[in-house]
Amino acid sequence: MNNWFHSWRAAVRIARRDAWRFKGRSFLVLAMIALPILGVSAADLTLRSAELSAEEKVTRTLGAADARISDPGYGGAPLYQNPEGDQSTPVGEFDGKPYPEGATDVSKAFPANATVLPDSVGYGKVRTAYGLLHAQIRELKADDPMAEGLVNLLDGRFPKKADEVAVTGHFLEASGLRVGSTLTARGLDREYRIVGTYEMPNGLKDDEVIAVPGAFLAPLDKALKAEGLSGTTTTTTHLLRVPGGFTWNMVKEANTKGVTVTSRAVLLDPPAQSDVPLYTEEGWAPYEESGAANAAALAAAGTVVGLAMLEICLLAGPAFAVGARRSRRQLGLVGANGGDRHHIRAIVLAGGLVIGAAAAVTGTVLGIVLTFALQPVLEETIGRRFGSFDVRPLELLGIGLLAVLTGLLAAIVPAVTASRQTVLASLTGRRGVRRSSRVLPLIGLGAVALGAAIALYGSVFSDQFLLVAAGSALAELGAVAMTPALVGLFGRVGRWLPLSPRLALRDAVRNRGRTAPAVAAVLAAVAGTVAVATYTVSRDAQERAGYEAQLPHGAVSVLVREGGGRDVPAVRDAVQKNLPVDLRADLDRIVVGRAGCDVYSSAEGCGTYEVVIPKANECPLWAATPDGSDPAEKLSKEERRKLGRDWRCQNTETMAFSESGLVVADAKLLAVLGVKDPGAAKALAEGKVVAFSRPMVDKSRNISIRLITDQQAADEAAMAGKERPGRVKSFPAYQVAEGTKGYGVAGIMSPAAAKAAGLATQPLGALFTTGTMPSGEQRQKLDDDLAKTGVGVELYVEEGFVSENSIVLLSLTVFATLITIGAAGIATGLAQADAEADLKTLAAVGAPPRVRRTLSGFQCGVVAVMGVLLGSAAGVLPAIGLRLTERRQEMKWYQEALDQGMTFSPPPHVPIIVPWETLAALLVAVPLGAALLAALVTRSRGALARRAAT
Repeated sequence: MNNWFHSWRAAVRIARRDAWRFKGRSFLVLAMIALPILGVSAADLTLRSAELSAEEKVTRTLGAADARISDPGYGGAPLYQNPEGDQSTPVGEFDGKPYPEGATDVSKAFPANATVLPDSVGYGKVRTAYGLLHAQIRELKADDPMAEGLVNLLDGRFPKKADEVAVTGHFLEASGLRVGSTLTARGLDREYRIVGTYEMPNGLKDDEVIAVPGAFLAPLDKALKAEGLSGTTTTTTHLLRVPGGFTWNMVKEANTKGVTVTSRAVLLDPPAQSDVPLYTEEGWAPYEESGAANAAALAAAGTVVGLAMLEICLLAGPAFAVGARRSRRQLGLVGANGGDRHHIRAIVLAGGLVIGAAAAVTGTVLGIVLTFALQPVLEETIGRRFGSFDVRPLELLGIGLLAVLTGLLAAIVPAVTASRQTVLASLTGRRGVRRSSRVLPLIGLGAVALGAAIALYGSVFSDQFLLVAAGSALAELGAVAMTPALVGLFGRVGRWLPLSPRLALRDAVRNRGRTAPAVAAVLAAVAGTVAVATYTVSRDAQERAGYEAQLPHGAVSVLVREGGGRDVPAVRDAVQKNLPVDLRADLDRIVVGRAGCDVYSSAEGCGTYEVVIPKANECPLWAATPDGSDPAEKLSKEERRKLGRDWRCQNTETMAFSESGLVVADAKLLAVLGVKDPGAAKALAEGKVVAFSRPMVDKSRNISIRLITDQQAADEAAMAGKERPGRVKSFPAYQVAEGTKGYGVAGIMSPAAAKAAGLATQPLGALFTTGTMPSGEQRQKLDDDLAKTGVGVELYVEEGFVSENSIVLLSLTVFATLITIGAAGIATGLAQADAEADLKTLAAVGAPPRVRRTLSGFQCGVVAVMGVLLGSAAGVLPAIGLRLTERRQEMKWYQEALDQGMTFSPPPHVPIIVPWETLAALLVAVPLGAALLAALVTRSRGALARRAAT
């Protein structure tokens, strides 16, 4: 044991001195191992620091309070809730009965000895230095001790008077205001002074304003309603402090009074699942992660880590071999002085141990420093504060041991190779005759065959992507094992090559021990790149074929669904001013009830409308039944398939612009939509409704609209399977030619027709055609002008299908290029160390100096070409397997949809596209670049020395 310790101590000292002597090579290997360690350790620190403890989560939700009581809107009906208080359902069955709705008096759930702090939240538009900003308005006594932890003061103080507010730091930055500035809300004739800034730990990017209770939301709501607009909806919860805490039994008691409770005591010490009534209800059982899914995720993570370690070992292994080759005289002296093979192996392995340990320390320390330095940036990026800087030594130690293990694994093959050399060969510099293993290629061939069979089965007979991935990974490992034999096959083409490439190829074949790992490293990197590139390009082609344009190419739509239409004219003008507009078509919508009602608003006095579908045009698959049952269940599979092709059951976009897809516009809209039917413009001028949806038009060629003033009564009638009450108006209709696209517009009514029918309208937005596609600068100016309006604007520019994967393909190509050049460069360095004697011989017999440079370039290029060729072949196969599996899966879903009568579309298009541009770059540009780079960095003349005897 003592001898073992001393021999390893000596080996480590020798390895440390060698690493310090050859700093460039050591730094290269250290960087290869340390960079992944840096990334993993930084990710571990970030995730652990961002993960809040139970106490921190509770503080950010409740502050210093014991509970938060909320009204879920069940009208005071008893309910069940989960321990977190974010899920609830009324008690009982409601089939055929109205679902409980409405507000309740939450104060009846307050314990008698509780201290209460109201917390009200609403939204409004506030004026800034740049225009209007949509912000959350909160009324809370923020300096109350119970609110500590909910909001953190940054500067100034919290408001104390009715004309004071505090704002978040993000609001201050976005608004251009400062502490001391005056703040006003749109629609409210009242000024507030900003007295402080604060932040919410869970919402660093939120724009919020805090006022004292009753000072902002109620006056704003009253002012908006006075203008005929929808008021601001206010949600009020109550923070409670209760002596002894708010227990689970108290929570259940409060549930009987129709309120939900988020309790500190319950969150910190949750009850057993059996004691939660909600979990006994059907469909409310708590979510449990699948053990099989976890195992699959762990297997996938293990595979990724294993392949990453393999890639590092394949890249670093030749570097250790270079060191062993250049230190062979030193190793020979060790043998001459009594050292045996295990001492030689120990010295080379110690090199891996030293560099692996250095990489572990370097990567871990840099990961800690980088994460700590970037913590503010990371917090701003994710939008919330970390809990604490959580360093877990055992996890970081495990990550560091992974680096040490990687270094040792990378040094194993060079250590075994170095230990097999005789002392005489090491001292004289002779390389001897080294035969490659005959067993390893056979094992690799078996792995390739087995992996291909597994991938084939997964892609043809199974729906499991994991089988294809596992088979592909096994086949790739087999190809790596076969690399020495495949390198030998490449040597047969050397007879037709000129001197320098022939020497380079034969040298690579003769020394497969150093060539094979580099080729395998390139193979692995290129295979992954080609596989992902093939899959990505194929997926792009599929998405391009399935892309559905929302508008004609180059057209622009802008919609404003809030504010009662008062901001629409300004928005229309902003678009026309900033974009190269050729034609503008204004859109209005039909309004039922108060003029200031927003789209889909259910506020008091607001109604809606619907297009009445004639009974004869209703799809039998979707028709309402008196008992609420699904009519499709009563039809056979053949009947459902037939109805799936019926025009009545076609899925049409009818909700893209307004209720039922009906808009009020003139003939300009037909031009913007590209409608070529000459009868459409004539019909619109005659007061007819131009219909794009066939089911809307009855047999008399009319369209009927039901005006619904009582939405609650209409919903109750619909739930009972009855016709919704409302006044019906009919209009003559014109059906456009079949195949004419409406791009989400179901029908167009002229403003004159709407006025003649006594229908109230409201501005909704506009559609535009453009002469040229808007530029980035024009879009930025438009966004700036729209932001000043302070309203929610839905802006869309139809650019056609735009691939988002071009940057992915470029990144993959760059990655594969770096790996290829790095691996080929390492192999070239090893080849130069081996071939120094041959180069001296060439110089002695009169070879020109450029031979040294060209030989180096060709040695690098040979490795790159072999690796890229093998990797390209190995990478295409798994991508094809995955696409075949996807094709089978999508065809299965398509057939199931046909059986249900849910689709009339053509069969799915799942193409397999080979990325020829990426392959061309890898097969031609990368090897050529590697060869030229190696030639450029190699000196033409070596040091003069006598050729060693062999």
